[in-house]
Amino acid sequence: MGSDEQNAMAEQQLLSMGFPQDLAAEALTATGGDIVKATDWILHKDSCNFNPKSLSPSTTDQRSSPPPFQPKIDRFFQFQSKPLTSTYISTLKPTVTTKGLATHEEEEVEEDYEPQLTKRPKLVVESEKEKKKKPPHEPLSERMRPRTLDEVVGQDHILAQKSLLRSAIDCGRLPSLLLWGPPGTGKTSIARAIVNTCSAPENNIYRFVSLSAVTSGVKDVRDAVDEARRLKKKSNKRTILFIDEVHRFNKAQQDSFLPVIEDGSVIFMGATTENPSFHLITPLLSRCRVLTLNPLKPQHIASLLRRAVADSNKGLCCSMGEMLKIKVNDECVEFLSENCDGDARVALNALEISATTAAARSQMARGSNGGLESAVITLDDVKEATQCKHLAYDRAGDEHYNLISALHKSMRGSDADASIYWLARMLEGGEEPLYIARRLVRFASEDVGLADPLALCQTVACYQACHFIGMPECNVILAQCVAYLALAPKSISVYRAIGKAQKVVRESVGQNEGVSLHLRNAPTKLMKDLGYGKDYIYPPDNPNSSSQTYLPPSLQGYKFLDWPNVAANDQ
Repeated sequence: MGSDEQNAMAEQQLLSMGFPQDLAAEALTATGGDIVKATDWILHKDSCNFNPKSLSPSTTDQRSSPPPFQPKIDRFFQFQSKPLTSTYISTLKPTVTTKGLATHEEEEVEEDYEPQLTKRPKLVVESEKEKKKKPPHEPLSERMRPRTLDEVVGQDHILAQKSLLRSAIDCGRLPSLLLWGPPGTGKTSIARAIVNTCSAPENNIYRFVSLSAVTSGVKDVRDAVDEARRLKKKSNKRTILFIDEVHRFNKAQQDSFLPVIEDGSVIFMGATTENPSFHLITPLLSRCRVLTLNPLKPQHIASLLRRAVADSNKGLCCSMGEMLKIKVNDECVEFLSENCDGDARVALNALEISATTAAARSQMARGSNGGLESAVITLDDVKEATQCKHLAYDRAGDEHYNLISALHKSMRGSDADASIYWLARMLEGGEEPLYIARRLVRFASEDVGLADPLALCQTVACYQACHFIGMPECNVILAQCVAYLALAPKSISVYRAIGKAQKVVRESVGQNEGVSLHLRNAPTKLMKDLGYGKDYIYPPDNPNSSSQTYLPPSLQGYKFLDWPNVAANDQ
């Protein structure tokens, strides 16, 4: 910065204090441009020689001038060991002035007015040491996101060296992708790692734009696409448009992606925890490659936890804001890895909460004035952080249907132990007990059927009991009914019979045949004259008669129900 520019800024600050321009210029000349010395020079000069009448008539009030104002230096110069920057000086604008004391802003004042300066912002220079003491805003799970594909764990089936994804990256022909998997398995991390891998200096051909379907709409997508087209035309750089929770977009919103994927304006990447077959439109699926992510295994979670403990730049030691050394034993790591249900985010966040608890306990043990250099996480800290085992269950998502299917098939296979286990999984996940009871009523007729007709009574009674008392007391009622159905003999004769009959009705050529006259009721004389009920044989009076038929003529002799069949597993 030149001397003329420094003098101009110093003069501007003196003007903001309320000193006349000619006096400020004289002071700066006398003190060599040092603003602190110039202020002292003016104050000492004013105390002896300053005379308001010396000011020109054009710059003084015709009535009376206020007494000379002497601002306190410490209000304007606190820790001014370095030259003032232009950014700081621009904030020092006079808010109240008198005529003649500020040349750039004039305002009428009353005779008894005493000028008061507003408080000026303090120039605070934050040291690197103070910055390190502040804990980061991001949670540990966000700070520990993998930066490259090599740091991603647990998804080797899609990230192997010869996999589709790796080959596409190596060739620079990345396709549009849909990443489908449970929460905390690395969908967003993989998308960002792909961009980091492709954005290396030797292969910088992609730009990453991230949107969330929770907070974004079609307008945001359109703006991102327009910017992508301009960038591609200008520098031939392609844009990866990442949409998190893409299943939350409705059909019309999903349709907006189709043309831009088709013409290559963007490379589309979507992440979803829901089954794409149910929640995404078919045209979008046909334009993207679906990659399925698996829940992380305990060994994968353990490796991520140890990585967070060992990382001194953004790992666990940064969470307390003082770069503490956090000690975690293998027992704690094992407990967290086995109680997060394959969700890395849950495990890392629980680890961070455990570290907070451990640090607070260590601080109390050392006293408020004692130095804190390290903290040890115990198993009790981890259990306190997790509270209860995390269960991946969504009452309206894939796990809801997966678990009820497992329960149904276990009962059908007469495995009472597996049946009760899946029931417990559903109840612990928060499933509505009446939903389970309704499924048991269906099972009683579909899979047990005529092999044990009392099963239907058992399930109806179970539903009513669950309705009466609710959870948690009805858990044993559901367990009793599930065990009864699993151990009961099975027959699907009725289930198959109704299926066959409905198929025949649907596939009949032309209209379905009318009811034979002898099977029709004849409550009136006219109907009797038309032949309704003629030649009908009353079975109670003729128990041995077998000549009477009941099926339509075209279906005579057709068998829908295969009975009797009391085999234990009539499948």
